[in-house]
Amino acid sequence: MRLRVIDLETTGDSFTNGGVVEVGWQDVVQDADGVWYLPAGPGARLIQPGCPISAVTSAIHHIIDEDVVEAPGWAETAPEILQAEGVMALAAHRAAFEKRWCTPQLTGRARWICTYKCALRLWPDAPSHSNQGLRYWRRPSGLDRATGLPAHRAGPDAYVTAHHLRDMLVLASMDQLFAWSEEPALLVRVPSGALRGRRWVELDEAQLRRVLDGEFGHNPDMMFTARAELVRRGGSAAAPQQMRLGV
Repeated sequence: MRLRVIDLETTGDSFTNGGVVEVGWQDVVQDADGVWYLPAGPGARLIQPGCPISAVTSAIHHIIDEDVVEAPGWAETAPEILQAEGVMALAAHRAAFEKRWCTPQLTGRARWICTYKCALRLWPDAPSHSNQGLRYWRRPSGLDRATGLPAHRAGPDAYVTAHHLRDMLVLASMDQLFAWSEEPALLVRVPSGALRGRRWVELDEAQLRRVLDGEFGHNPDMMFTARAELVRRGGSAAAPQQMRLGV
């Protein structure tokens, strides 16, 4: 079996205000003995985004307009990479971002594994669940430091993510990784608002119900996590307004 990790460098955050400037990929393959491994180094290709690359995004990935003058467009490049022969599913760290450009039409409606969501489940004690944060906290075996640099370039980032995915497949089944990826993120810490930085296990029930009542916005990851924490404690996971309605 072959899984393909995808990483995109872009200008803007969706088709509405930008485009892809680079795509990187790294395969993770299962051998006849069931062992997952990286068969070779990552691939990468520059893409013409169809719009100017802003200085703000160039400062992140260091790709400028002159680099992509003769590069192909995303629509003509994507199917060859996203639907490569033998690839049964795609993966990315925070896959929701990549999926803004890797549409079902371009992927052949492939399923996705989000290594960020899975890392929250498998390594909740990590000080950071970013791709690079996990890299230096976990120190995955076999990860060549030079191949994984520079950060914020598509090939090296895909290579780093693939090591996380390889190790996740030792700890959980592929079906479990798919299931976690298709749910909202089960957060370890509150990401925003007055409770920002607090671990969810530290919040009292009243604070959890304030989250469910929308007091801190309607972030689906926060509401999902608050509900899950109440269930873990053996309490009702219904939001306060639902409870009043008898739902």
